[in-house]
Amino acid sequence: MHAQLVAKLDTTDTIRAAFANHPRHLYIPDMVWPDITGLPLLRTADPDRWACVVYTDGAVTTQANDGGSGPRNEPSSSSSAPQLMADMISAANIEPGMRVLEIGTGSGWNAAILSSLVGPTGHVTTVEIDADMAAHARVRLAGTGVRVVTGTMPSDADVFDAVIATCAVSRVPPEWIARIELGSLIVTPWAADSNWQRTPVAALRKTGPSCVSGPFVSDAMFMHDRTQRVPDGDFPGLGRRPETTGVMPFTSGDLVERGLITRLMLMLPGVRVGVGVRPFNGAIGRIVYLGADDSSWAYLWPDGSITSGGRLSLVDRLRNAYQWLSEAGWPELDAFCLEADPPNKVHRVEVGSLGVWEHTC
Repeated sequence: MHAQLVAKLDTTDTIRAAFANHPRHLYIPDMVWPDITGLPLLRTADPDRWACVVYTDGAVTTQANDGGSGPRNEPSSSSSAPQLMADMISAANIEPGMRVLEIGTGSGWNAAILSSLVGPTGHVTTVEIDADMAAHARVRLAGTGVRVVTGTMPSDADVFDAVIATCAVSRVPPEWIARIELGSLIVTPWAADSNWQRTPVAALRKTGPSCVSGPFVSDAMFMHDRTQRVPDGDFPGLGRRPETTGVMPFTSGDLVERGLITRLMLMLPGVRVGVGVRPFNGAIGRIVYLGADDSSWAYLWPDGSITSGGRLSLVDRLRNAYQWLSEAGWPELDAFCLEADPPNKVHRVEVGSLGVWEHTC
């Protein structure tokens, strides 16, 4: 099963070989959460199903609810989707001899792959905020040369050639920037708000003592860094009557199927954008929702109708962003760049000379 997973990766031969060196099942815990509700799956109870879950093309939830319980199995640690792992490693330009810092050890699988890529002349340090997950990874990574640190950053003053984060941040931590050389890369998922559904991955190059900038390289949905999480907000507009109704020249399905949600999100500072479901024409319809901090909201429906309420005109903001994308020729995600200067509270998204959006994080 592992050989099939590796063969499907769209990546370089070098990265594919590093994956081949480390079968995924050697790193995944014996307990996983295959569904958002229901009981976890134990390897000893159903080894065949466990193996099928482990060798999926997607992410595998290895801890839920920060190790506690809840009505839903909210992922708090996972093994990332293999293709996304390969894409992030490629974006970080990992080479033999490099000193790499990984943020978010999880199962340890990604760190093991990194250790093969940096080789005996390089070094991988991985940090994990959850003590139980760190202990698990430390056992699984024995013999790889990877250093596992429990916490948020190594306590020493080591400098690194690259940082790869497996959790999303809103504010690029200044300590990450301080620990890499000028010109080195930080590859991290980013979302201005931990309530954002999408967390696109940016490859940020250090351009100054406290500054990084670079393009978004992959769309993704990562868990948020526990040190930056904010309480989940209410679903926008839930239980409220629409104050305005209208019709858009596009539907919720158009935005989802064309992969525009993340790009629109980057262009709408201060607005939470996501995909949800609501009753629609006697059935369940997929909507695109928007919400703002002042409780303004809007729902775009499958037939192109849009309902909204609150002080802010989120309908106009959505229409204008869509029109901008159209007039700009539908730029791809990698045309969007993130510039971050955390000490000066700057997190700015740009598309060349076409548009700039300032996000408050």
